[in-house]
Amino acid sequence: MKVMAIVLAAGQGKRMKSKLYKVLHPVSGRPMVGHVLDTVKEASSERTVVVVGHGAEMVKSYLGDAAEYVLQEQQLGTGHAVLQAAPLLGTEEGTTIVICGDTPLVQSSTLHAMLKLHADSGAAATILSASFENPAGYGRIIRGEDGTVQRIVEHKDCSAEEAAVQEINTGTYCFDNRKLFDALGRVTNENTQGEYYLTDVIGLLKEAGEIVQGYCTDDTAEAIGVNDRVALAEAERYMRERINRKHLLNGVTIIDPANTYIEVSVQIGSDTIVYPGTVLRGATIIGEDCVIGPAAEVVDTVMHNGASIKYSTAAESVIGEESAVGPYANLRPGSQLGRACKVGDFVELKNASLDDGSKVSHLSYIGDAVVGKDVNIGCGAITVNYDGFNKAVTEIGDGAFIGSNVNLIAPVKVGNGSYVVAGTTITHDVPDGDLAIARERQVNKPGYADKIRARAKAKKERTE
Repeated sequence: MKVMAIVLAAGQGKRMKSKLYKVLHPVSGRPMVGHVLDTVKEASSERTVVVVGHGAEMVKSYLGDAAEYVLQEQQLGTGHAVLQAAPLLGTEEGTTIVICGDTPLVQSSTLHAMLKLHADSGAAATILSASFENPAGYGRIIRGEDGTVQRIVEHKDCSAEEAAVQEINTGTYCFDNRKLFDALGRVTNENTQGEYYLTDVIGLLKEAGEIVQGYCTDDTAEAIGVNDRVALAEAERYMRERINRKHLLNGVTIIDPANTYIEVSVQIGSDTIVYPGTVLRGATIIGEDCVIGPAAEVVDTVMHNGASIKYSTAAESVIGEESAVGPYANLRPGSQLGRACKVGDFVELKNASLDDGSKVSHLSYIGDAVVGKDVNIGCGAITVNYDGFNKAVTEIGDGAFIGSNVNLIAPVKVGNGSYVVAGTTITHDVPDGDLAIARERQVNKPGYADKIRARAKAKKERTE
């Protein structure tokens, strides 16, 4: 059975009250329409057509060649939107999934089960339904004695008996493709909205004696269509619960899932512990036996086995095995730590690499630097890497010792095993094994402190 998909993504989404086109609003790090395309692809769709309208270029720019596109210039209803795909799919044999681009919570496993029911029963259409305790506002699925769908009744048109039905239409379907487009050609807009409704296809198929099935999902979250920020937050919560559950079942300890935010693209190894307040985003890959958080934000970063980060941020960086970051550290893009490194409190790294065993324990800035193995960089040390126009590189060799409050004026090289004394400003290379000191000899002036205080006090009294 050839499977195709039509994704409806032409609506403007006025209720979002946003400059961003509705289906491009992200849920757990991925635009809603991206979730939908991933889902239909996992459900074996061979051709996916996205119906675009408002914001068409933005949608095309994001999805690229992952789909084919048709334009719905006027929004004249869901049936009219699907009909725009007729030039591409109208003559194809097979089954077509019709799904909205603002339903990111529909799962591929559900579509597979729905497609199986559709094929096994010889149905012309199968509707994805859900059962709600309070179905107010939703179209009801009315089934016959044989369990097949007889009709869909909109809430406002329900009789008392029909209103008591809890099974609702989610707006996701699969159709025999040829029968879908044949029926769409007979749908009219004779209704108060003057629109062409996709649900009218169900009635036309039933009139023709076709079988219409309903697959009722046991996950009511799949019925959520995001039309405003309230629904967006609800979808985010459900997606976060799914993602966290997946990691928990894969052997990751998440101390407080309700307070842990992991985007859909993140990978985490077993026996890693994630503490509350953690945000893991983008293409982050975390190995086994790591400790993340509390309150860590990690973006597009690789953490190798046994690494840890707490109360800190890391973006586009690499943290090596058994290396520790934090608290209150900031790894900016291009930071790379080797094995068993330490980056401590109030340390910032940018485009800098630390080889195995090196430490920057507190209150330092290391930018545009190459640091060797087993280097100790003291408190308050700074690589002075920018002259107002150009960046320059600092190189520190294996086993070097950089004292507290040292300024390294790049470009400069500090050799293997060298020693830079605290308070020194380095402007020239330091050869291997040398000790470098660049500060004036201390001079003590007896009793001069009292003179300074008296002078300062007199100045203050004159100004009062």
